[in-house]
Amino acid sequence: MSSRITPLTDPAHGANSRRLAWLASDADSIPTGTAFLRLFNSPGQEHLAELTLQVHPAERRRHVGSQLLNAAVAAARDNARRCITAQAEAGAPGDQFLGARGFRKVLTLRFSRLPLADVDTTALAEIIEHSHPGYRLAAWQGAVPDDLAHTFAVSRRAMDDMPMEDTDYGTVTWDVDRVRAAAKAVERRGDHLHTVAAIDTSNGSIAGFTELVIPGNGTGDAQHYGTGVLPDHRGHGLGRWMKAESIQHAQGHYPDLGGLLTDTADSNTHMRQINDSLGYTPTHTTHQYQLGL
Repeated sequence: MSSRITPLTDPAHGANSRRLAWLASDADSIPTGTAFLRLFNSPGQEHLAELTLQVHPAERRRHVGSQLLNAAVAAARDNARRCITAQAEAGAPGDQFLGARGFRKVLTLRFSRLPLADVDTTALAEIIEHSHPGYRLAAWQGAVPDDLAHTFAVSRRAMDDMPMEDTDYGTVTWDVDRVRAAAKAVERRGDHLHTVAAIDTSNGSIAGFTELVIPGNGTGDAQHYGTGVLPDHRGHGLGRWMKAESIQHAQGHYPDLGGLLTDTADSNTHMRQINDSLGYTPTHTTHQYQLGL
C-alpha cells in the first residue's frame, strides 16, 4: 500500500542547521509516520545530514518507512550532502530497518543514569575536596561569564578527538557567539544550563568543562551534555572532579530531580570508567548508522 508523503514547513531552524520534514498518511489522511532531516550548515559539517524517522507500530512493514526514507535521501542529495546519519536503539525495529536499507553501523552509544537518591554524598564530597594542584573549579548558570567566554570557546576543542569510531561527523567550530547561542537555546526552551569548568591557575584558562541541562521545573531527569578535557591537561582526574561537582550542584539545588542521564561511545572506556565510578548504571544501548550518498 502506498502512503501519501507530504513535505512540511518546519520552523525549527537554528544558527548552525535547518530541518526538512515529511508526514506520511494513509488513504483516509490519517498520519502514519514522520521523517525529519537536519541539514548542518556550519563550517566542517556542510556534508552532513541527520535523519529521525518514526512509523506508527501498526503501520510497520507496509513500506511507510521506506517511502519516508526515499524522500529524505532525495532531499539530502539535492542539498549536496555526503552522508546521512541516523540512530536506533539496539534490538528495536529501527535497528533492523536501517541495516536492511544500506545504512552502515558506525558507532555504539551506551546510555546510563545516576539516581540522585542513591548518591553517596560523603564519597562525592571526598572526590570534590581532593586536591588537584594547579587547578581550581569554577561554575556558572546559563551563559558563560564575559571574563571566561574566550577561553571557554577555545576549551570546546576538547571534544574534537572524542571517540566517534567510523562516523563521518566532521568538526564543530566553536567561537564565543556559538557558545552564547547554545546557552540561549537552552534558556529559550525553559531549561537550566549549569557548567562546571576546571581552571588552570597558572594562566586562568579553562582546561576542561562539563555541562548539565536541568528541566525547567526541576523534576524528572537532567541530561549531561558535553564533558571534555584539553589534551595537555589530561591524566589529572579533572573529568571525574568536574562531574562530581556537577552532581553535587544538582543534588543541592534541585531536590525534586530524579536522576542524571548521560551517553558515551562504547569505545570511550575512560569516560565510561568515570561514570561507573560515580554510580551511573547502564540503561540501554543505541547504534549510530551512516548512509553514504
